[in-house]
Amino acid sequence: MIRVKDAKASLKWYQEVLGMTLLDESDYGDFSLYFLAFVTEDEKSLSTEELSKTKFARQGVLELTHNHGTESDSTFAGYSSGNTEPGRGFGHIAICVPDVQAACDHFDKMEVNYKKRLTDGKMRNIAFILDPDGYWVEIVPAGGL
Repeated sequence: MIRVKDAKASLKWYQEVLGMTLLDESDYGDFSLYFLAFVTEDEKSLSTEELSKTKFARQGVLELTHNHGTESDSTFAGYSSGNTEPGRGFGHIAICVPDVQAACDHFDKMEVNYKKRLTDGKMRNIAFILDPDGYWVEIVPAGGL
């Protein structure tokens, strides 16, 4: 689970940039939960209700938590990504893609911010992009490094 400042911005980013599908959302008054995952071609034809039932029966589900009001609070500094002090701990999530260069080309078209491009550093087969809250998402080749 990761906390997000603006649920609309984060949902749009994870769906449009990464291609994830919203499986389910629940409102609990002060906060809301959103469950996203990559779905198969067969699953794309499932109804919202059918997709919702799969959220705890699959691999690789990302839960976003939005505490209501943070999106419009000008004094809210945001959440720690876990990669800086204070708050170092959580590092990043990773996704496997069939073609890292093609994924990065897509990210460039979507004007995504990078932490590390393919051309940076010693490891030239991975990239790190930043979501709207500054969380790192590692892009790795399917099949291994």
